[in-house]
Parts: sequence; structure tokens; C-alpha cells
Amino acid sequence: MKNLLAAALFAALAPAAMAAEINVTYAPEFSEKLADDYGEREGVYLSERVRADLERALAKAGADVARIEVTILDAKPSRPTFKQGGDEPGLDMHRSVSVGGMKLSAVTYDAAGKASEPFEYRWFETDITQAGLTTWHDARRASSRFAARYAKTVD
Repeated sequence: MKNLLAAALFAALAPAAMAAEINVTYAPEFSEKLADDYGEREGVYLSERVRADLERALAKAGADVARIEVTILDAKPSRPTFKQGGDEPGLDMHRSVSVGGMKLSAVTYDAAGKASEPFEYRWFETDITQAGLTTWHDARRASSRFAARYAKTVD
């Protein structure tokens, strides 16, 4: 029983030991889109999603990195954002649909501060009939795919 308890405790603490500092920023053009079109809170949501996806993928891969700098280069919602709905009263928040997705770039830094080659990933839905059910569904899919592929490249 003690061994089982110790193993469970070790498993719970293991991902924390490999936690990397993950900073998510926006490209200037995307920052402008957030301010003018989507709303600032949408950027916070996307940043948190990218960070969570990376943490999960890195823990699963057992990767041990000191810091990761991620830049959201572009993102498009699958449904109108709250700000878009307020700015355009004729827009139907429930029935309007679009193909969404996201483009990201990341650089890993080791403990000595040495940077890796930039890793860039983009995924945008191409079929309107497959567009997501929530505002950032397709962007979330892109984030998850980005994290899984990025974790495989980290030594």
C-alpha cells in the first residue's frame, strides 16, 4: 500500500519537476486584430490555451526545457467573438460561422540560455462544414496540434 501511495505521489509531482517557463506573446499584426476586431480578452483566452496545451504535451513527452517563447502570429475565430457581436449588431452570434485556426511560432531556450531553431506551425480549417461549434474551436485544435508536434522536436 505504501509503494502504491509513493508511486501516486511521484507521478503527481513528476510533471511539475519538468515544468518550463512558457511565455506567450502576440505578433504586432495580431495584437492589432485583437484590439480592433476580436477584443483583448480573446487574446488572454488563446494564450492560456496555448500554454496549457504545451504544458500537457511537454509533460507527456518527458521534455525538460528551461523556457519557451511562443508567438501567436495569427488566429481566426470559428464563430464571432463577443466584441464582433457588439460592434456589428446585424451579426448572428449563433448562426454565423467561419473557418478558423491559428499560426504560431516558438523558440526553446535551455538552462544556459541557448536558443533552438524557431518552430513554426499553422493550421486553419479548410472546410466550412467542419467549422467548430465554439468561438475558438478551430484555433484550439491548431494549438493542440502545435503543442503535440512541438513537444516531439524538443530534446
